[in-house]
Amino acid sequence: MQGVVKGLLLNGKNAVLQQCRLGNQWMRPVAFARFETTKAARIDEHGFEKTTISDILKGKGKSADGSWLWCTTNDSVYDAVKSMTQHNVGALVVVKPGEEKSIAGIITERDYLRKIIVQGRSSKSTKVGDIMTEENKLITVTPETKALKAMQLMTDNRIRHIPVIDDKGMTGMVSIGDVVRAVVSEHRDELDRLNAYIQGGY
Repeated sequence: MQGVVKGLLLNGKNAVLQQCRLGNQWMRPVAFARFETTKAARIDEHGFEKTTISDILKGKGKSADGSWLWCTTNDSVYDAVKSMTQHNVGALVVVKPGEEKSIAGIITERDYLRKIIVQGRSSKSTKVGDIMTEENKLITVTPETKALKAMQLMTDNRIRHIPVIDDKGMTGMVSIGDVVRAVVSEHRDELDRLNAYIQGGY
């Protein structure tokens, strides 16, 4: 304090600012370190963008793990589209006959529109295997993939359904709606926590 007064008398306002900056410099790392550590601890304590595809599958209801709908490569496109309509879904996983855990591809409403309707083909005489997106062209995720990452993959590749595969095979499928709901819910929860923190709830 005496240094500040002395500086004011000798050199004016600039000297006071300089004295404050230099004189209190030893205090700054301690004060800022304490604030940053506390802030990081609060965020890590609750986590952010932690929701995984596995969490989404578990939250989808009864028999969620593996509750995806499927058809075989030998089924007609008509039967596949009929199944989609009955179950109100936009895609079916395609498997080889007798191999329900081994994914062969995926058939979507878009495949039906582009490869049957637009081309004037018969959905009753065309097999699913002829128009499906084949397995080697599929974009997939694992149960551990973060929901936000899955949403980015789907948005970047303009797809609305993504199969979930682990080292044992197919475990499920999620839609863009499933993923968006999970991300929005997680962000809403995080905003609530931040508001509570700002208002002194922690």
